Amino acid sequence: MRILYLLFAVLLFLFQAAPGSADPLFADTAECRSQGNFCRAGPCPPTFAVSGSCHGGLLKCCSK
Repeated sequence: MRILYLLFAVLLFLFQAAPGSADPLFADTAECRSQGNFCRAGPCPPTFAVSGSCHGGLLKCCSK
């Protein structure tokens, strides 16, 4: 039974988030989201317009 406690502790240690790991990899994605916009793979919804790119140009940044 003690091995389960040790295994649980090891799993928690392995899957903990490292500081700064939630930082976005792409500057254009961070800029799009900081302006309150969102990224989308396909075309923007009808009431939104393309205002830039995300993920290094792979996605579109949609804004009102």
